This record gives sequence, C-alpha cells and structure tokens, in this order.
Amino acid sequence: MRLDKFICDCTGLTRSQAGKSVRQGLVTINGELVKQAARQVADSDTVMLDGTELKLIGLRYFMLHKPAGFLCANDDPEHQTVFTLLDEPLVERLHTVGRLDLDTTGLLLITDDGQWSHRLSSPKHHVAKTYRVWTADPIPTEAISQFAEGIMLRGEKDPTKPAELEIVGEQEALLTIHEGRYHQVKRMFAAIGNKVEQLHRERIGGLQLPEDLAEGEYRILAPSELKALIN
Repeated sequence: MRLDKFICDCTGLTRSQAGKSVRQGLVTINGELVKQAARQVADSDTVMLDGTELKLIGLRYFMLHKPAGFLCANDDPEHQTVFTLLDEPLVERLHTVGRLDLDTTGLLLITDDGQWSHRLSSPKHHVAKTYRVWTADPIPTEAISQFAEGIMLRGEKDPTKPAELEIVGEQEALLTIHEGRYHQVKRMFAAIGNKVEQLHRERIGGLQLPEDLAEGEYRILAPSELKALIN
C-alpha cells in the first residue's frame, strides 16, 4: 500500500493532507525519515506520524442497544444520532445496518463493511427481525393468521411477506418479519386498526440482544455472533 493511502486509512486525513505530512518530514518507517508519499508500506513496517504509531483499523462490527430519542443517521441538526454514543476512531466511516425509528429501541448493528450490511439488509436474503410490540388496543387472535397470510399496507402494491405473530399479553406481542419496509411494523398494526405505542427490536437473525447490554451501550460483535446473523 502507498504510504499516503496508509496514512489516510489510519487517520482519516485526505490524500493531500497525508502527502503534505510526508513532505514536511513528519513520517518515519521503521525509524527512517521518509519524504516520498508513493513509498510502499509492508505489513511488518512500523509507521510513525509526528511521533505516533499508525495502525490500520480494519473492518468493524458492533451491536448497540439503541435508546429512544436517537436518530439512525450520521448527522442531524435536530436530534442526537446513535453515533454520538460511540467512542471509536473515524466514526464517520461507520453506518447502521438498516434503521430504527427515533422512538424505537433495541438491537442495532453498526459497521463500516458495506458488503456485510448489504447482505443483512437485502430483501432477497430474508434475514428475520423480531420485535416486541406494545399496542394501544388489545390484539385480537385473528391477527396471527392475518400476519401469517400477509398484510396489504397503504400505498403498497404487494402484501407483506408472511410474518409470525406471538401474542404474549392483551396489548403485547412478539412479531418476526422477513423484510424491512418503511415503518413496517407500525403500518402492519395500523392496517388491522391498532396503533403501536412502543417498539423494541430483540433479535436479528440468530443474534439476540444481550440482557446485560444496557440502553446506550455497545460492544464489538464476537465471531460466533457474526456467524449467527447470517445462518
């Protein structure tokens, strides 16, 4: 890898800023002062910028317990975003895998791996997502078969894919869907004459939100958890 690109990948500097740092004599490779931005960097090399060792970050995969009131966006003039909850370098390179509404809580995945997030978000892969839903009115038992058959949402040409509804209380249920239409869960309940009062995502694929991960907290996904997401 070229030295200037290596610096960019480690620091977030632009290519011109990285080249300027090299020309100013701020960069060493294995203790040797280097002033050629095109110099190749090997995996075993130690690169220092102004006395600080540079390390490639690599691809990152996080789970976050999203609280209400945080937006799934990199920047917003009116609301705090989920990225303000992260203490990570080059946070601007990260993105959410799908979105949760401002008032929705629960499991949110964050990464800088575009191919991985596309794999999880693409409708053709049918990655299941399970939500705990609290409603304004009692949930009728016939909703189970209605959701299993598919619900025609307002403004849509095709009904939703079959979804699994488990009623766990008069106004509480677990709903598993296999697609990600706009405000889908809220619109599905609205289509049967009910209103979602509170929504919390508990599971994506085979990955369950851990009970010990408090709202607003996040952590790196373990290899076994990465595997559970796509199996």
